[in-house]
Amino acid sequence: MTTNTTDRKTVRGVFEPGSEHWVGDGFPVRNLFPSNGLVQQMDPFLMLDYAGPVEFPPAQHPKGVGEHPHRGFETVTIAYQGAVAHRDSSGSAGVIYPGDVQWMTAASGVVHEELHEREFSLRGGMFEMVQLWVNLPAAHKMSKPGYQAIASGQIPSVPIGEGATARVIAGELPGAKGPAQTFTPINVWDLRLSPGASAALPLPAGHNASIVLLRGSVTVNGAAADAGPRLILLSREGQSAVVEASADSLLLVLTGEPIDEPVASYGPFVMNTQAEIMQAIADYRAGRMGRLS
Repeated sequence: MTTNTTDRKTVRGVFEPGSEHWVGDGFPVRNLFPSNGLVQQMDPFLMLDYAGPVEFPPAQHPKGVGEHPHRGFETVTIAYQGAVAHRDSSGSAGVIYPGDVQWMTAASGVVHEELHEREFSLRGGMFEMVQLWVNLPAAHKMSKPGYQAIASGQIPSVPIGEGATARVIAGELPGAKGPAQTFTPINVWDLRLSPGASAALPLPAGHNASIVLLRGSVTVNGAAADAGPRLILLSREGQSAVVEASADSLLLVLTGEPIDEPVASYGPFVMNTQAEIMQAIADYRAGRMGRLS
């Protein structure tokens, strides 16, 4: 796979995490956006937290984050190491193991919890995950909540160069289509590159695009990201990016057609107006998003 240098997307910047904090007592995260002030540039993506890698000691009681609500968007959890048990007020429940993806459409509202899976908690071990928030267009923000449990075996893996592979979670690469169903056109690809590997990626013109280096050392269209995590922001213009690795590297590629609608957010709610945010708070407090039994 080759690309013409004149068609390459421009690197707009390379960003370190804008904040570091704990989510509950089970997720030590580094936030790559929106803490860097990148909102319009990432549309339709809202947030990316990178949890770990960190080693948890054995524990009798699972760590994590207890009952909390969401409305107006989707949460995407990608597991690399460790395991998380999830359940929500729609009746969905499951465990996310390494290689799995959980794609939860909060839409009109759900209440859920995310805890380290029981057996993982008891034995301890390395934990590493990404949580990505994807916005919903106004027309779908109050639709029925949904849940996609995507097992590792459902995610196609394709070679993208010698020593380079991509798992296609959402969207398409030549030869593979991701299993995730999305409301707007987006791509989410999980990349692994060996030292010395190079990958030429076709990226849609007009999409907001970024490459997230989680671990390793790479250059993207000539711009260096020497240690992860880093967010490499690309231009909407152009149709490709070339990634070259100097170490074993783990990356996420994110592209999306901008929704270009107003964004009003408050904690776990993302709507279009402040009035809708106030309604979301009132609905949650009144139990209209459900409860966990």
